[in-house]
Amino acid sequence: MNEIILNIYLIINNGLVGEFRVVSYEMEGGDDRKIDFLKSHAKEDYPRAIIFDSPSDENGKFMSYAKFHKLEKRGMHFQLFEEIFQRYGTPENPLICVTPVVDGEIYSQ
Repeated sequence: MNEIILNIYLIINNGLVGEFRVVSYEMEGGDDRKIDFLKSHAKEDYPRAIIFDSPSDENGKFMSYAKFHKLEKRGMHFQLFEEIFQRYGTPENPLICVTPVVDGEIYSQ
């Protein structure tokens, strides 16, 4: 059965998460295979990724990467991607690969 999986990029400039970018795929197979696939395509997917707004506070200031990392450690970062999940119609517990792009440099394995 095919599943929608996502490569999500955190665009971080000067320590702030300024936007998200996304590329989606529809694949079948095991989770390990899908994660390996997403990781292996992270660099080549980036130029064609679709841009999404990242969260900002009431003053329009973007979230720091340190704050994002705290949410990620608690498994709460998925809440930040709800708009993305809705747009792509992902399952309840989507399979994603999150890749930071820090000051223009892609940090992928």
